[in-house]
Amino acid sequence: MVAAATPGIAALLRAAVPHEVVRFSHDPRESSFGLEAVRALADARGVAPEQIYKTLVIAVPDGLAVAVLPAPARLSLKAAAAALGVAKATMAEPAAAERATGYVVGAISPFGQRRSLPTVVDAGALARERVYCSAGRRGWDVAVSPRDLIRLTGAVTADIQV
Repeated sequence: MVAAATPGIAALLRAAVPHEVVRFSHDPRESSFGLEAVRALADARGVAPEQIYKTLVIAVPDGLAVAVLPAPARLSLKAAAAALGVAKATMAEPAAAERATGYVVGAISPFGQRRSLPTVVDAGALARERVYCSAGRRGWDVAVSPRDLIRLTGAVTADIQV
């Protein structure tokens, strides 16, 4: 196990959540961070692409929220808003997402964020034994039980894919 190198890993350690930190080579020219993780983990470890999740920050009427869904999928903003009980949602500005979470875009972890934000996790996660999501650094993912992901983030679950 890797020491608490990021706030996300520290949060998992504090909560005594079983996890595995997985590192892969990050290309600094890459801008599709979730798909980069899919390519790296599917090729090197045989992980199913639908098991690798991305963390998106969305703007809602009262501030920001988080949507966690499979990296290859597209987010339904309408479904995410409904799951969070708000009228509408849009993608957050990257700078606002970074300020609120304490992470840089491409490394936003659902764990250990600067501020606790309302979170929705795609319900498909519950069909998996483990999901991979950002550990808080580009090129680092963490494998956790979807139930631990939901519990630690206080998330609701819903079908949020287009």
